[in-house]
Amino acid sequence: MSTPVPTDISNPRICEALAPFGISPTGDQVNKIRGYLALLLKWNRTISLTSITDPFEIIERHFGESMYVSKLLPMENCRLADVGTGAGFPGLALKITCPGIHLMLIESNRKKCAFLSEIVRNLELADVVVFPERFEEIRPETVSANIITSRAVGEFKELLQWSTSALARRGHIALWVGADDATRIMQAPGWTWQPPMRIPNSQRRFILLGRPLDESSTQK
Repeated sequence: MSTPVPTDISNPRICEALAPFGISPTGDQVNKIRGYLALLLKWNRTISLTSITDPFEIIERHFGESMYVSKLLPMENCRLADVGTGAGFPGLALKITCPGIHLMLIESNRKKCAFLSEIVRNLELADVVVFPERFEEIRPETVSANIITSRAVGEFKELLQWSTSALARRGHIALWVGADDATRIMQAPGWTWQPPMRIPNSQRRFILLGRPLDESSTQK
């Protein structure tokens, strides 16, 4: 990795920031987080990637909250599609945690896609494809994801409709939502949902896990 990492961010402090989320990163994973953070802070000066500028808050809010879902679902070696990934969260953070993930990053903003590609190159991440388009423009039957993630739900009805066909059999969707959105989404027909999981260190943010309620996903 050629990009310098912030020298004032020690490895123990990164581990401390991730501990509440049940994440114990390896030395290589910590180095990747530091390299990612350095590029994020650099690019954020010219394009809007995150409103959070404090490095440790970025580690907690972006990396920790993203990585937390790996404690809720088995992810290693899965096909994961991250919709509206923005600066790469949760997709690339999960890729660092579970290197075997086959990752699709779906992001319509071309400048953000350039940033994502830079992260992938700089951190030497394999099996990552960046799609510079809206999810509605991708034929869902070509995705066949085991897991679909989104921290930018927006029009969740369209996302759920697309995900019904984009998920592989017994696949899950994971959404980062507030309490009100969780209540609304759980009322959507055709889906079965687990109780919302409160994100550590947060009173108002939850992860919502669901599966399509159809024959292919409910067969035992």
